[in-house]
Amino acid sequence: MTSGPTNVPVWDDRPWTSLPSLNGNLSADACVIGLGGSGLTLVHELLQRDERVIGLDAHDVGAGAAGRNGGFLLAGTYDFYHDAVRRHGHDRAKAIYGATIGEMQRMAVEAPGTVRFVGSKRIAATAAELEDCRVQYDALRADDWPCEWYDGPDGQGLFLPTDGAFNPLARCRTLATSARHEGATLFARAPVTEIRGTSVHTPHGVVHAGRVFVAVDGRLEQLLPELSGQVRSARLQMLATAPTNEITVPCPMYYRDGYEYWQQLPDGRIALGGFRDKGGEGEWTTDGTPSAVVQAHLERFLRESLKVQAPITHRWGAPVGYTPTGLPVIAEARDGVWALGGYSGTGNVIGALAARAVVEAAIDGDERGVRLLQRTGTF
Repeated sequence: MTSGPTNVPVWDDRPWTSLPSLNGNLSADACVIGLGGSGLTLVHELLQRDERVIGLDAHDVGAGAAGRNGGFLLAGTYDFYHDAVRRHGHDRAKAIYGATIGEMQRMAVEAPGTVRFVGSKRIAATAAELEDCRVQYDALRADDWPCEWYDGPDGQGLFLPTDGAFNPLARCRTLATSARHEGATLFARAPVTEIRGTSVHTPHGVVHAGRVFVAVDGRLEQLLPELSGQVRSARLQMLATAPTNEITVPCPMYYRDGYEYWQQLPDGRIALGGFRDKGGEGEWTTDGTPSAVVQAHLERFLRESLKVQAPITHRWGAPVGYTPTGLPVIAEARDGVWALGGYSGTGNVIGALAARAVVEAAIDGDERGVRLLQRTGTF
């Protein structure tokens, strides 16, 4: 049995005063819908261009996947590097990989104290995956990206020293606090009921804006149904334990092609996620409530594979957006309404890059970032 709160992430470990609710009608140069990592990065980019910004979230800062994920900072795209080269072309894959490494450093500066650059490991679950690790290693080294072959207590695979771990919810709250200090007006508990032109309607008020930015990952196809063929929401699930010294996990771990992932927090807690593929079609959902099937797989892996018997204190889930290409949706979905999301489980870094790219396109007229990151397709 799990003690502690229901469907609350392990990251929610410190006091937080919720944002005020929207009541009444307001106007701004830009309205940002979604106050997760990408939405808050977007807010800061707009503020730097002297835009008057109003931000809305249906729940609160980081309440979606941005504050409920595994806390990994990984270079590259959804695909491992060699697969990204094959799928997107060498020059593009290399440029994205370099951009993500730079973005991680920028994220650490913007949210001091939330990031630990400890690297990450991809551990092979099978002989076939071990061979795939070798191909990935060769591709990374051919382009002079830092990568080390790993053979040790955790298994065999790769160590990527440029990667990191962080508290995703703490980052979101830090960005929201600084955005408010810099002049942004942010509201919680303001679910969007309709986007009519560039006016954003909520149950208790309307924001009239020059531009609207829909910066959500999971549920993007609900807010903008015209994107339903390009992005599809799936539920990712995790659990966490009480602090333990049963094992030592020095850095974020990826296993079974990334379907399982875990890290150990500074206080000794284990945060473990994965097994989305074991939940069947039911995991393609916008419902973030943890499911018994996936949670049972997670608990079994914790007890039998990781050999951790510490009490489970948290179980949680969140919907995220997947695309057919593994690259995000970044598009002007309607006149004056820009959408970004569909990070395919890699929104911590790619989402921040997408936010910067969409502002460059919408405000500066520079579409190079959008062209680099976006590759649309349909399910």
